[in-house]
Amino acid sequence: MQADPFDPARLTPDVLAVLTGMAASGAPTLESLPIAEMRQAYLQVGALLGGEPMPVGQILELQAAGPAGPIPLRLYLPRTGTAPYATTVYLHGGGWSLGDLDSHDKVCRRLVHTAGCAVVAVDYRRAPEHPAPAGPDDVVAAVRWIAAQATELGLDASRLAVAGDSAGGSLAAVACQQLLGSEVALSAQVLFYPATDLSPTGDAFDSRRRNGAVPPLTLEAMQAMSGPFLCNGFDTRDPRVSPRFAADLRGLPPALIITAQCDALLDDGRLYRDALNEAGVPVEYIEYPGMIHGFIEMAGVLPAARTAMEQAAAFLGVHLDLAAIRA
Repeated sequence: MQADPFDPARLTPDVLAVLTGMAASGAPTLESLPIAEMRQAYLQVGALLGGEPMPVGQILELQAAGPAGPIPLRLYLPRTGTAPYATTVYLHGGGWSLGDLDSHDKVCRRLVHTAGCAVVAVDYRRAPEHPAPAGPDDVVAAVRWIAAQATELGLDASRLAVAGDSAGGSLAAVACQQLLGSEVALSAQVLFYPATDLSPTGDAFDSRRRNGAVPPLTLEAMQAMSGPFLCNGFDTRDPRVSPRFAADLRGLPPALIITAQCDALLDDGRLYRDALNEAGVPVEYIEYPGMIHGFIEMAGVLPAARTAMEQAAAFLGVHLDLAAIRA
């Protein structure tokens, strides 16, 4: 598919200023870099644009038992309230190849501070070292472990949600599907501009053409990140990588889906919303005009990122029965 030419007029002024600054820096595009350098460059997004780290009560480094060994976790506890804490498991974005506990540290801190719940970030295995389905399998195992160890960790397994952005939004949706009917009862899911279709069907989405030249997630960047994830010929319609193709979505927890108008993954979020609605799953959908992919990581320069986090906090407040929501 050939993407439409990039039209800066469609962006909000603050987004345009961010992209203009990125272009002026002379930094190479992500897709032009080797994987190790891509990862380092991705870390700079949060470091430069994420704002000041929000205060939390305590941070603990943990490990969950995984299918291929220990899975690193980072537990953030709020400054207010008492154990057992309602908890959100957060899954970072980065196209299944980039991102880690540090790339989304500011995002997780802001969620803890704003919602008043505990947050557990998961450092799942990434491609190309670990292609599909390694990352999805790690996430499901980690959520199971967190639920099983909740009492020991001071968490409330009866008030457990999942959230994530981009590839992490996909992984959050996968976790809800894979754990449905299990001993783990998830109360809610928050999906920030999720990738829900890595099949050829998704390649033909109108938003991929319309927004495929809009930085930072161009079609070339998408391929550079998701290509290694699927490099072993894994079925692109398998729900573990394309959750839109799950056979039955009935009974999934209530969802909040937040998308960006100028994002190549816009249709991924819209169509997953429609599929959940058709299955009778309660869905709240918010589309940010003039926003780009990755904006949730830019809370230091984009007020929309802060607003989106407040909306996520309000949603979690209802479905996790939080006593108070910190604004």
